[in-house]
This record gives sequence, structure tokens and C-alpha cells, in this order.
Amino acid sequence: MSMASIASSSTTTLISSSRVLLPSKSSLLSPAVSFPRTLPSSGFSRLVSLTSRLSASRRSFAVKAQADDLPLVGNKAPDFEAEAVFDQEFIKVKLSEYIGKKYVILFFYPLDFTFVCPTEITAFSDRYEEFEKLNTEVLGVSVDSVFSHLAWVQTDRKSGGLGDLNYPLVSDITKSISKSFGVLIPDQGIALRGLFIIDKEGVIQHSTINNLGIGRSVDETMRTLQALQYVQENPDEVCPAGWKPGEKSMKPDPKLSKEYFSAI
Repeated sequence: MSMASIASSSTTTLISSSRVLLPSKSSLLSPAVSFPRTLPSSGFSRLVSLTSRLSASRRSFAVKAQADDLPLVGNKAPDFEAEAVFDQEFIKVKLSEYIGKKYVILFFYPLDFTFVCPTEITAFSDRYEEFEKLNTEVLGVSVDSVFSHLAWVQTDRKSGGLGDLNYPLVSDITKSISKSFGVLIPDQGIALRGLFIIDKEGVIQHSTINNLGIGRSVDETMRTLQALQYVQENPDEVCPAGWKPGEKSMKPDPKLSKEYFSAI
């Protein structure tokens, strides 16, 4: 019996870093599973290779997904080039131009001249210097035109406007960016409140998506970014719940992790 037939008849679930392979319905109904007494040398080699890869994946705490898999976390961020408004001028923004240079906070909001949106947009702008110190760019995106963005920026905050912002507002008038990041509501033609943290290699390391009526936290975005940068700089450590810079991290090891748990 070949290794392929063993895999199809086995009720064992194999888990990789990017997908789960479930047994077929017919195999679950099978009264018994038979295995060969001996494996061909080629089959044995493949089994050893598979075991080695699975063992390695258990030791890795940074998932690398495949390009055709969801969720987007672990994948390269979909690239885009679009018009944006910055410093009351029209500019071009291309996401891939930040690769190798900066982290990126990319957040989507539903529409200009609405209610929750300006509270988020101005909150990120007011904290922009803190993101800048972490070598991070902030980009806001909605399906509005650059002309709508410009009019909103030119409107005073006390009148529901934005005033001057410290980062670009990108126009996704074709809705292609929202669709590629999985936040577009097709029947409404607007985006959910999706936020993505993209590392310097262009890989999405964090995503969160809120429904339309729920604003996001700049504090939590900042904390998550700091945790991401910490584990990338210290790949043998992980950050527990609520971790903040200066607090104790932990080792992803059954024995070494006890040092963390014994101190709490």
C-alpha cells in the first residue's frame, strides 16, 4: 500500500502551519484502518521527512501561511498603488515601497464625513510621533475619492472634520484594496473597520476587524506593534497576554516557561 493510500484511510488529522487536513467522510465511517507491516524505503523516507517538518513546526511560533490560504496573517500583504491626500496635496502611495524600510499600520474605515471614523483617524494622527519612533508608517483607507478626503481634511475638527493629519488618507474608490484585504461589504460598497500590522518584510503579522459601529483602540494597536517588534528582535521569546515593553516575556518551552509562571 502506498503512502498516499495510508494518508487517505487514516483518521489521524495532520496539522501544518497553514492548514488542517481532515479525514474524508468515508474514512470516518470505515470500521477499521489497516496499515502495512513494512514500508517501502521511499515511503519510509517521506514519513521521516514529514515527521521532521511537523516537529519543526511545533517549535516555531511564527506561522508562515501559503499565498492561497486565509487568514491573511502570515501572508505577504496584497500590494497596491493608489492616490492619497497628505498635507492637503494629492500623492501616490504604493505599499511595497515600505518593504525593507518601515512597519505599516494599515487601517480601513467606512466613509468620510461620518461619526466614529473621525475619532479614530484623529486619534492615530495625534499619536503619530509615537509610531514614527517605532519606525512605523500609518495609512488610512476608505472607498471615498481623494476630493472627498481633501474636503474632510480641510474641515475643522469642531465641525466634524479632520483638520491636518500626520499621515496619508488613501482613496480606494475602485474598492480593490478593501476587497484584497477581505474587509469589503459587497452589498454596501464600504469597508469594515479592518486594521493590519505589516512588518518590514511586507508580511501581515496582525489583523483585527470591527463592525461598523465599533471604534478601535490606538493604545492596543501600539501595544501589539511593540510586542511584534519585541518577538522579532527576540525570536526565542514570546509575549504573554497584555504584555508591554519592560514587562517579563516568556520562553516557549515546557520547562523554561515555568520561570514566568512561578513569578506571577
